[in-house]
Amino acid sequence: MVMASFRFYEELNEFLAPERRGRDFACPCARAATTKHMIEALGVPHTEVELVLVNGESVGFERLLREGDRVAVYPKFEALDVTPLLRVRGQALRVTRFVADAHLGGLAHLLRMTGFDTLYDNHFRDDEIERIAAVEGRIVLTRDRDLLKRRAITHGCYVHALRTEQQLREIFDRLDLARGARPFTLCLYCNAPLHAIEKTRVAAMLPPRVREHYQRFSVCDMCHRVFWEGSHWRRMRSMLDGLLL
Repeated sequence: MVMASFRFYEELNEFLAPERRGRDFACPCARAATTKHMIEALGVPHTEVELVLVNGESVGFERLLREGDRVAVYPKFEALDVTPLLRVRGQALRVTRFVADAHLGGLAHLLRMTGFDTLYDNHFRDDEIERIAAVEGRIVLTRDRDLLKRRAITHGCYVHALRTEQQLREIFDRLDLARGARPFTLCLYCNAPLHAIEKTRVAAMLPPRVREHYQRFSVCDMCHRVFWEGSHWRRMRSMLDGLLL
Protein backbone atom coordinates (compact mmCIF):
# COMPACT_ATOMS: atom_id res chain seq x y z
CA MET A 1 0.00 0.00 0.00
CA VAL A 2 1.24 3.50 -0.89
CA MET A 3 -0.15 6.89 0.09
CA ALA A 4 -0.81 9.61 -2.51
CA SER A 5 -2.59 12.95 -2.35
CA PHE A 6 -5.29 14.03 -4.79
CA ARG A 7 -6.94 17.27 -5.89
CA PHE A 8 -9.83 17.42 -8.37
CA TYR A 9 -10.81 20.63 -10.14
CA GLU A 10 -14.00 22.35 -11.27
CA GLU A 11 -17.00 20.13 -12.05
CA LEU A 12 -15.12 16.91 -11.28
CA ASN A 13 -15.76 17.69 -7.62
CA GLU A 14 -19.43 16.86 -8.14
CA PHE A 15 -18.49 13.17 -8.34
CA LEU A 16 -16.61 13.20 -5.00
CA ALA A 17 -17.77 12.73 -1.43
CA PRO A 18 -18.53 16.19 0.04
CA GLU A 19 -15.56 16.17 2.40
CA ARG A 20 -13.14 15.73 -0.53
CA ARG A 21 -14.41 18.52 -2.77
CA GLY A 22 -12.23 21.52 -3.57
CA ARG A 23 -9.30 20.46 -1.41
CA ASP A 24 -6.23 18.21 -1.29
CA PHE A 25 -6.78 14.87 0.41
CA ALA A 26 -4.65 11.82 1.05
CA CYS A 27 -5.74 8.37 -0.03
CA PRO A 28 -4.15 4.90 0.29
CA CYS A 29 -3.52 3.14 -3.04
CA ALA A 30 -2.64 -0.42 -3.94
CA ARG A 31 0.97 -0.80 -5.05
CA ALA A 32 -0.06 -1.60 -8.62
CA ALA A 33 -2.74 1.12 -8.82
CA THR A 34 -2.71 3.37 -11.88
CA THR A 35 -4.01 6.93 -12.06
CA LYS A 36 -7.09 5.66 -13.94
CA HIS A 37 -7.81 3.02 -11.29
CA MET A 38 -7.67 5.50 -8.42
CA ILE A 39 -9.55 8.30 -10.20
CA GLU A 40 -12.44 5.93 -10.85
CA ALA A 41 -12.22 4.35 -7.39
CA LEU A 42 -12.81 7.85 -6.02
CA GLY A 43 -15.96 8.14 -8.12
CA VAL A 44 -14.88 10.09 -11.23
CA PRO A 45 -15.41 8.39 -14.63
CA HIS A 46 -12.26 8.50 -16.74
CA THR A 47 -14.20 9.96 -19.68
CA GLU A 48 -14.73 13.17 -17.66
CA VAL A 49 -10.98 13.74 -17.30
CA GLU A 50 -8.92 15.78 -19.75
CA LEU A 51 -5.58 16.14 -17.98
CA VAL A 52 -3.77 14.43 -15.10
CA LEU A 53 -0.68 15.90 -13.48
CA VAL A 54 1.44 13.82 -11.12
CA ASN A 55 3.97 15.91 -9.21
CA GLY A 56 3.40 18.64 -11.78
CA GLU A 57 4.08 16.40 -14.81
CA SER A 58 1.40 15.49 -17.34
CA VAL A 59 0.82 11.71 -17.42
CA GLY A 60 -1.51 9.17 -18.99
CA PHE A 61 -3.99 6.89 -17.29
CA GLU A 62 -1.50 4.02 -17.16
CA ARG A 63 0.93 5.82 -14.79
CA LEU A 64 1.56 3.71 -11.66
CA LEU A 65 1.18 5.64 -8.41
CA ARG A 66 4.08 5.80 -5.97
CA GLU A 67 4.47 6.79 -2.35
CA GLY A 68 4.04 10.53 -1.86
CA ASP A 69 2.72 11.29 -5.38
CA ARG A 70 0.65 14.47 -5.73
CA VAL A 71 -2.13 13.96 -8.28
CA ALA A 72 -4.08 16.85 -9.84
CA VAL A 73 -7.05 15.93 -12.05
CA TYR A 74 -8.68 18.37 -14.49
CA PRO A 75 -11.82 18.31 -16.64
CA LYS A 76 -12.13 19.70 -20.17
CA PHE A 77 -10.63 23.19 -20.36
CA GLU A 78 -12.92 25.90 -21.67
CA ALA A 79 -10.53 28.85 -21.77
CA LEU A 80 -7.05 27.39 -21.35
CA ASP A 81 -5.12 25.87 -24.23
CA VAL A 82 -3.48 22.69 -22.96
CA THR A 83 -2.61 21.26 -26.38
CA PRO A 84 1.15 21.38 -25.65
CA LEU A 85 0.54 18.98 -22.73
CA LEU A 86 0.05 15.25 -22.94
CA ARG A 87 -3.66 14.45 -22.78
CA VAL A 88 -4.96 11.22 -21.26
CA ARG A 89 -6.49 10.09 -24.57
CA GLY A 90 -4.28 9.40 -27.55
CA GLN A 91 -6.40 11.24 -30.12
CA ALA A 92 -9.66 13.05 -30.63
CA LEU A 93 -12.53 11.44 -32.51
CA ARG A 94 -12.56 12.35 -36.20
CA VAL A 95 -16.34 12.74 -36.31
CA THR A 96 -18.63 13.93 -33.52
CA ARG A 97 -21.36 11.35 -33.13
CA PHE A 98 -23.09 9.89 -30.11
CA VAL A 99 -24.76 6.90 -28.53
CA ALA A 100 -27.23 7.71 -25.73
CA ASP A 101 -28.37 5.42 -22.96
CA ALA A 102 -31.96 4.43 -22.25
CA HIS A 103 -32.67 7.45 -20.03
CA LEU A 104 -31.73 10.11 -22.60
CA GLY A 105 -34.20 9.58 -25.42
CA GLY A 106 -35.30 13.22 -25.38
CA LEU A 107 -31.69 14.42 -25.65
CA ALA A 108 -31.03 11.98 -28.51
CA HIS A 109 -34.08 13.38 -30.32
CA LEU A 110 -32.83 16.98 -29.98
CA LEU A 111 -29.28 16.09 -31.02
CA ARG A 112 -30.63 14.53 -34.20
CA MET A 113 -32.66 17.68 -34.75
CA THR A 114 -29.42 19.71 -34.65
CA GLY A 115 -27.80 17.36 -37.17
CA PHE A 116 -25.66 15.14 -34.92
CA ASP A 117 -25.68 11.41 -35.65
CA THR A 118 -27.06 9.93 -32.40
CA LEU A 119 -27.91 6.28 -31.80
CA TYR A 120 -30.58 5.56 -29.21
CA ASP A 121 -32.75 2.62 -28.28
CA ASN A 122 -34.35 2.30 -24.87
CA HIS A 123 -33.52 -1.41 -24.99
CA PHE A 124 -29.74 -0.84 -25.32
CA ARG A 125 -27.88 -2.70 -22.56
CA ASP A 126 -24.67 -1.27 -21.14
CA ASP A 127 -22.51 -3.86 -22.88
CA GLU A 128 -24.14 -3.01 -26.22
CA ILE A 129 -23.48 0.71 -25.68
CA GLU A 130 -19.86 -0.10 -24.83
CA ARG A 131 -19.51 -2.19 -28.00
CA ILE A 132 -21.08 0.48 -30.23
CA ALA A 133 -18.89 3.23 -28.76
CA ALA A 134 -15.72 1.21 -29.31
CA VAL A 135 -16.52 -0.09 -32.80
CA GLU A 136 -18.06 3.09 -34.23
CA GLY A 137 -16.04 5.73 -32.37
CA ARG A 138 -19.05 7.32 -30.64
CA ILE A 139 -19.27 9.54 -27.57
CA VAL A 140 -21.37 7.92 -24.84
CA LEU A 141 -24.02 10.14 -23.23
CA THR A 142 -25.37 8.90 -19.91
CA ARG A 143 -26.39 9.71 -16.35
CA ASP A 144 -24.82 6.43 -15.18
CA ARG A 145 -21.27 7.08 -14.05
CA ASP A 146 -20.51 3.34 -13.83
CA LEU A 147 -21.16 3.00 -17.57
CA LEU A 148 -18.49 5.62 -18.27
CA LYS A 149 -15.95 3.62 -16.25
CA ARG A 150 -16.02 0.71 -18.70
CA ARG A 151 -12.62 0.08 -20.21
CA ALA A 152 -13.58 0.20 -23.91
CA ILE A 153 -15.35 3.58 -23.59
CA THR A 154 -12.76 6.27 -24.32
CA HIS A 155 -15.05 9.26 -24.94
CA GLY A 156 -18.16 10.04 -22.96
CA CYS A 157 -20.12 12.69 -21.09
CA TYR A 158 -21.95 12.40 -17.83
CA VAL A 159 -25.09 14.49 -18.33
CA HIS A 160 -25.81 16.57 -15.23
CA ALA A 161 -29.01 18.38 -16.27
CA LEU A 162 -32.39 16.70 -15.77
CA ARG A 163 -34.56 18.58 -18.28
CA THR A 164 -34.12 17.73 -21.95
CA GLU A 165 -33.51 21.24 -23.32
CA GLN A 166 -31.05 21.96 -20.51
CA GLN A 167 -29.25 18.71 -21.35
CA LEU A 168 -28.90 19.83 -24.96
CA ARG A 169 -27.44 23.18 -23.91
CA GLU A 170 -25.06 21.43 -21.49
CA ILE A 171 -23.71 19.15 -24.22
CA PHE A 172 -23.51 22.00 -26.76
CA ASP A 173 -21.53 24.17 -24.34
CA ARG A 174 -19.27 21.41 -23.09
CA LEU A 175 -18.34 20.01 -26.51
CA ASP A 176 -18.56 23.29 -28.44
CA LEU A 177 -21.06 21.81 -30.89
CA ALA A 178 -22.54 25.01 -32.32
CA ARG A 179 -20.02 25.23 -35.17
CA GLY A 180 -20.79 21.70 -36.36
CA ALA A 181 -24.59 21.86 -36.13
CA ARG A 182 -26.64 21.17 -39.28
CA PRO A 183 -30.24 21.60 -38.10
CA PHE A 184 -33.04 19.55 -39.64
CA THR A 185 -30.80 17.32 -41.76
CA LEU A 186 -31.44 14.04 -39.91
CA CYS A 187 -34.62 12.12 -39.25
CA LEU A 188 -35.71 12.63 -35.65
CA TYR A 189 -36.96 9.06 -35.45
CA CYS A 190 -34.41 6.84 -37.17
CA ASN A 191 -31.30 9.06 -37.43
CA ALA A 192 -31.05 8.71 -41.23
CA PRO A 193 -30.33 11.71 -43.53
CA LEU A 194 -33.21 13.77 -44.86
CA HIS A 195 -33.43 15.16 -48.37
CA ALA A 196 -35.69 17.70 -50.02
CA ILE A 197 -38.56 16.37 -52.08
CA GLU A 198 -41.08 18.00 -54.43
CA LYS A 199 -44.51 18.56 -52.96
CA THR A 200 -46.19 16.71 -55.81
CA ARG A 201 -44.39 13.50 -54.88
CA VAL A 202 -45.71 13.47 -51.30
CA ALA A 203 -49.01 15.34 -51.68
CA ALA A 204 -51.11 12.20 -51.26
CA MET A 205 -49.46 11.53 -47.88
CA LEU A 206 -50.17 14.98 -46.43
CA PRO A 207 -53.07 16.14 -44.26
CA PRO A 208 -55.31 18.55 -46.22
CA ARG A 209 -54.31 21.60 -44.14
CA VAL A 210 -50.60 20.87 -44.58
CA ARG A 211 -51.07 20.33 -48.32
CA GLU A 212 -52.78 23.71 -48.54
CA HIS A 213 -50.41 25.85 -46.49
CA TYR A 214 -46.87 24.44 -46.94
CA GLN A 215 -44.60 24.20 -49.96
CA ARG A 216 -41.25 22.85 -48.73
CA PHE A 217 -40.85 19.24 -47.63
CA SER A 218 -38.15 16.73 -46.79
CA VAL A 219 -38.33 12.98 -46.50
CA CYS A 220 -36.45 10.16 -44.79
CA ASP A 221 -35.55 7.25 -47.07
CA MET A 222 -35.35 4.90 -44.11
CA CYS A 223 -38.74 5.32 -42.42
CA HIS A 224 -40.40 7.38 -45.23
CA ARG A 225 -41.65 10.07 -42.84
CA VAL A 226 -42.29 13.47 -44.41
CA PHE A 227 -41.32 16.71 -42.62
CA TRP A 228 -42.41 20.31 -43.17
CA GLU A 229 -41.89 23.67 -41.46
CA GLY A 230 -44.97 23.65 -39.24
CA SER A 231 -45.52 24.85 -35.68
CA HIS A 232 -43.27 22.17 -34.20
CA TRP A 233 -40.49 23.16 -36.61
CA ARG A 234 -40.88 26.82 -35.59
CA ARG A 235 -40.66 25.99 -31.87
CA MET A 236 -37.52 23.95 -32.47
CA ARG A 237 -36.05 26.68 -34.68
CA SER A 238 -36.57 29.23 -31.89
CA MET A 239 -34.80 26.98 -29.39
CA LEU A 240 -31.91 26.37 -31.77
CA ASP A 241 -31.44 30.06 -32.47
CA GLY A 242 -30.55 30.50 -28.79
CA LEU A 243 -27.96 27.70 -29.01
CA LEU A 244 -26.33 28.72 -32.27
CA LEU A 245 -25.69 32.40 -31.53
